[in-house]
Amino acid sequence: MIKVEVDLGERTYPILIGSNLLGQASLIRPHIHGKRALIVTNEVVAPLYLEKLKSGLSDVQCDHIVLPDGEHTKTLATLSSIYDKLLADRHERSTTLIALGGGVIGDFTGFAAATYQRGVNFVQVPTTLLAQVDSSVGGKTGVNHPLGKNMIGAFYQPQCVLADTEVLGSLPDKELKAGIAEVIKYGLIDNPSFFAWLEDNIDGLVAGDMALLAEAVRVSCEEKARIVAADEKEGGVRALLNLGHTFGHAIETAMGYGTWLHGEAVAAGMVMAADLSCRLGWLSPAEAQRAKALLKRAGLPVSPPPAMTTDDFLRLMAFDKKVLGGKIRFILLRGLGQAVIESGIDAALLQQTLEAKEGLCQG
Repeated sequence: MIKVEVDLGERTYPILIGSNLLGQASLIRPHIHGKRALIVTNEVVAPLYLEKLKSGLSDVQCDHIVLPDGEHTKTLATLSSIYDKLLADRHERSTTLIALGGGVIGDFTGFAAATYQRGVNFVQVPTTLLAQVDSSVGGKTGVNHPLGKNMIGAFYQPQCVLADTEVLGSLPDKELKAGIAEVIKYGLIDNPSFFAWLEDNIDGLVAGDMALLAEAVRVSCEEKARIVAADEKEGGVRALLNLGHTFGHAIETAMGYGTWLHGEAVAAGMVMAADLSCRLGWLSPAEAQRAKALLKRAGLPVSPPPAMTTDDFLRLMAFDKKVLGGKIRFILLRGLGQAVIESGIDAALLQQTLEAKEGLCQG
């Protein structure tokens, strides 16, 4: 087992990474401070892992709620069903919520924990690659709104993250690839040696090589833990973690939540960011093509949906959380591993990127 710490002073917490950790659920017992817990999971994950998790917490009264699966369920209405369960079962402030599932479940559970009785503890047990390397770490919680993704939420840190790499073997290929998109992101933002490692090992990652996946989870969690410790509430450097997300969130919203997986939309968004960086003269055509080629080798989309227009992007990006003073702030690249935050981008160059479609990163 590998332990990575998110250093937030008195609120520091561990990320525990390893194989078959669900069979050692006692690892999270020290982070459950009372005698009651509510496990929040979904209809896909529950048959696979719910009882295994419960069996390792035999001295805790573990209630559970099983939610529908999918990004389209990430609404205030579904969130309310968690509150209903907590209240019906008379959970008090000493209870702990446990998120057993992917990013949607983690976001739901964290937001419920942040707001139930003005805040109760919670633990993340992510079961997708995307959740293990990204969404379970750092305390971003929330739900979607028809006008924008994750527009309603809170920063609220877990007590612990338990990332069992063994569960990745049960992921559909599509979900695994979506998680790899977020792994590639870490190489692009500030770790060129990791990007090169990914170029050497991408075929094994896509094939589900467990040793390679474990290494990717470790490096990704170390990268995110370092950035979150430096900027917990995204006042500065943490925004770099949103590479590809301004374009990607617009894709998700336009296509209908869940039509494109989050990682798929981010992959296309990162290619668009690389293309815009190239047009600005910050990224060489060869570097932009390397970024696109790696994402393509991972089996990810490298262009936006053909049906989306420039106006669609501009309208939806105006609702992005990174908009400041009426200007969209983009995460762009001044080199592979050199992400920057920029606003006031030349509108003509942005339009060229939005119109490029399959011609992105062609130099």
